Amino acid sequence: MSTDAVAIIGFLVLFALMLLRVPVGMAMGLVGVTGFGYIVGGAPTLKMIGQTSMRTVTDYTFGVIPMFLLMGAFVTVSGMSRELFRAANTWLGHMRGGLGFATILACGGFAAISGSSVATAATFSTVAYPEMRRYNYPQSFACGVVAAGGSLGAMLPPSTVLAVYGIITEQDIGKLFVAGILPGLLAISMYITTIVLMGWLRPGFLPSGDRASWKQRLESMREVWAPLLLFVFVIGGLYGGLFTPTEAGGMGAGGAFLIGVLRGRLSRKDIRASLLQATRTAAAVFTVLIGALLFGYFLTVTQTPQKVTLFLTSLGLGRYGVLALIMLMYLLLGCLMDALAMVILTVPIMFPVILHLGFDPIWFGVIIVMTVELGLIHPPVGMIVFVIKSVVHDVDFLTIFKGVLPFILTDLLRLTILIAFPMIALFLPSRM
Repeated sequence: MSTDAVAIIGFLVLFALMLLRVPVGMAMGLVGVTGFGYIVGGAPTLKMIGQTSMRTVTDYTFGVIPMFLLMGAFVTVSGMSRELFRAANTWLGHMRGGLGFATILACGGFAAISGSSVATAATFSTVAYPEMRRYNYPQSFACGVVAAGGSLGAMLPPSTVLAVYGIITEQDIGKLFVAGILPGLLAISMYITTIVLMGWLRPGFLPSGDRASWKQRLESMREVWAPLLLFVFVIGGLYGGLFTPTEAGGMGAGGAFLIGVLRGRLSRKDIRASLLQATRTAAAVFTVLIGALLFGYFLTVTQTPQKVTLFLTSLGLGRYGVLALIMLMYLLLGCLMDALAMVILTVPIMFPVILHLGFDPIWFGVIIVMTVELGLIHPPVGMIVFVIKSVVHDVDFLTIFKGVLPFILTDLLRLTILIAFPMIALFLPSRM
């Protein structure tokens, strides 16, 4: 059997296993090992399994993942999300759609220190959604804002998706993190603009809350020093060259722990829960990583990346036509797969194409994450939508997707802007 036939069968089996709900890491590992063994032989395959697994869990570079996951767990448990939302609500809650503004800003602030879209969405489903409903905001709008704000966790540093992309492509993780800052701020500003337009086009659709006094506003700022200090400490250290990404993760986790303990927000029970949560999540991520690396060896011996590159570049679509085709593929895969699994599965194949076309790999990492953000919220799957539904029981999926639709259109416009002006993502990394 030719290597082309083996590669095609391998992909078909992989998607069949995922449709049968076999964990993605296990599915990729099984197909990778079987296909590699069929082509190369049993002894090299067994050696590859042991070396790959041991190298992945002991590699210093990979330590960035559990460290930032632990920082996010400490941040979540210590209640910084509520402080961010209260402060934003105090300043903006009196405006029409003000609670929507407050939710987006608070989600952005929380995402910048947790690095998880799912955690951001789950947290603000319990923090912001009840508050918006108390002020008679429509269900669809309240859920849509939380979903859009939650997706910021994939872009703003520290982002697990960007870290994994950097590991797979051997790009500077620090530069990838910094590259996500301006696109993340652009996302926040465009989401807020979307809410303003919704309130302008449909008067009476969005209510306003009570106006806080200046004393209350100034007092609310006392509560946001902790997340602000943590973000400046970690990202400032990365940007200034004081930390490597792995060291930044360790410093961030240590900083979040100390802030939580000194403020009396982390009990022994909370610390234990945070450690267990970070360990479970890291174990899941490493399982997917090991499976992806094993599958990558299978792709290498079948020369799939080279053949895909040759095929796409021979279509005569031009570099931006091929890029549009790749983005369309990611949008379709977003309907079927988890964001991290999608990146791990496709980047080893698509990255050589991007390099061949002359696109900047740091910029492409940001583009990938933006497209993954869309996959997190757009129908028919949208993992963030499922997270919100699991927390908010009195709303159906159709209502949530209806509220998310304006923000999906905003994301498509933002993706177009970033493709047209790549310097938005590359400006800060170029200064490092």
